Amino acid sequence: MKRLHLFLLKSFLGPFITTFFIAVFLLLMQFLWKYIDDLVGKGLEFSQIAELLFYASARFVPIAIPIAMLLSSVMVFGKLGEQYELVALKSAGISLYRILLPLILLVSLISYGSFLFSNYIMPIANLKNGSMIYDIQRKKPALNIKEGIFYKDIEGFSIKVNKKDADGVTLKDIIIYDHTSSNGNDKVITAESGRMEITINEQFLELILYNGHSYIEIPDKKRKKENAFRTTHFKEDLIRFDLASFNTKNNSEKLYKGHYAMLNNQQLSNSIDSLEVKYTETEDLFKESMLKKYKLNNINHQINDTNMLLSERRKQYDLAIHQIRRLKSITKSKKDDLEYKKIIITKHKIEWHRKISLAVACFLLFIIGSSVGSIIRKGGFGMPVLVSIIFFIFYHVLNIIGEKSAKDLSIDAYQGMWLANFMFLPIAIFLLYKAKNDYKLVDFSKIRLLLKQIKK
Repeated sequence: MKRLHLFLLKSFLGPFITTFFIAVFLLLMQFLWKYIDDLVGKGLEFSQIAELLFYASARFVPIAIPIAMLLSSVMVFGKLGEQYELVALKSAGISLYRILLPLILLVSLISYGSFLFSNYIMPIANLKNGSMIYDIQRKKPALNIKEGIFYKDIEGFSIKVNKKDADGVTLKDIIIYDHTSSNGNDKVITAESGRMEITINEQFLELILYNGHSYIEIPDKKRKKENAFRTTHFKEDLIRFDLASFNTKNNSEKLYKGHYAMLNNQQLSNSIDSLEVKYTETEDLFKESMLKKYKLNNINHQINDTNMLLSERRKQYDLAIHQIRRLKSITKSKKDDLEYKKIIITKHKIEWHRKISLAVACFLLFIIGSSVGSIIRKGGFGMPVLVSIIFFIFYHVLNIIGEKSAKDLSIDAYQGMWLANFMFLPIAIFLLYKAKNDYKLVDFSKIRLLLKQIKK
C-alpha cells in the first residue's frame, strides 16, 4: 500500500503544481490588463515591476489553489480511469475511499496551508500591492502631462502643453498657472519651449523654460482699483516642483493599513466587535434624540384644541408639517449613515469568512474533480480541462452572487460566502457515490441506441 500511496501522491503533485502556476499566471494577466494604463509610461524600473508582480501573484494564491485542485484531480483520475488502473485497483479489493485516503490527507494539509496563507501572508501582500499601485499611480506626474489638457495633479499649479515630443521630455507652447498664494491665478508663466527633468533623488521635477514671459498680479490694498500687473521676459527660467506628495510609500501603507483586506481573522474579529458597538451606540443615540425632540402627542394636543382660532390652527398645522418633513429628512440621512456602517461591518465579515470558505473549497473541488475523473475516464488537457472550467465557472458565479447579495445586505455575510460551498457539498457527495459504484453520469450508448430507434 505504501508504494500505491507514493505512486498516487507523485501522480497528483506534478499536475497540481503545473496547473497552480498556470492559474496564477492567468490571474496575473487579468491583473495586468486591469492596471496596464497605470503602469505604462511611468518609467518604472525592472525591480519595481517585479516586486509589484510578486505581491500581485501572492494575492491570487488562495484562488489559484482551488482551480489547480479541481483541474489536477480530474486529470489524474481521468488518466487512471482511461488506463484501467482504477479498475485494476478495485478488482484487487481496494475501494475508492482507500485509494483517495493519501490524497485526502495531502489535500487537507494544502487546504489548511491555504487558510494560513490567506490569514497571515495575504494581508501583507494586499497591503504592499495596494500601496505600490497607489504610489505608481502618483509617481512621476510630469510623464502624465498630455497635450492640450491642463494637468492639475501638482498641488498649486495648472500646467498645459500644446505639444509634447516623442522623447517625453521636450515641450512646446507651455502655460503655467501658479495659484499657490491662494489668491486665484495671480501668476501666469508662458514659454515657447521647455524641458522637464526629474532630479536624481526624484524629489523634484525641474521644468526648464525658454523664451517666455511671466505675468504677476500686484495687489493694491490702499487704492480701491484694479490690481496692476508686472510682466517679465526671460530667455531661460527654471521652475522646481516639489514631488514629496507623490513619494508617499510610507504614508500610503498607513492609509491602507486599516482596510479589511489587510487584516487577519483575529484583527477582523476585533474590528467587527468595535464597529458593531459603535453601530449600536449610534442607533440608540438617534432613537433617544428623536423621542426627545419630536413628541407627536404635544402636536396633536395643540391641533385638537377647539378654542384655537383658525389662523392659529393653520400655523400649528404648518409647524407640524414642517417638523414631520424635518424628521423625515433627518431620519433618511441617519438611515443612510447606519446602512453605510452596516455595509462596512458586512465587508469585514465577508473577508473573515472568505479565508475559511476558500480553504474548504479546495477539499470540495478535489472530491468533485477526482469523482468526475473516475467517471469520465479521460486524461490529458482535453475533456478534463473542459469539465473543470464548467465546474469552476459555476462555483465562481455562485460565489460572486453570494458576495454581492451579502454586500447589498440581502443576506447575511456567512450565507453569501458559504453559498457556493453549500451548493457544491451535495454535488460532491453525489459524484463520489457515483464514482464508487462505477456509474456513468450520462450513458451515451443508450442515447445512441435511442437515436437509432428514432431514426428507424
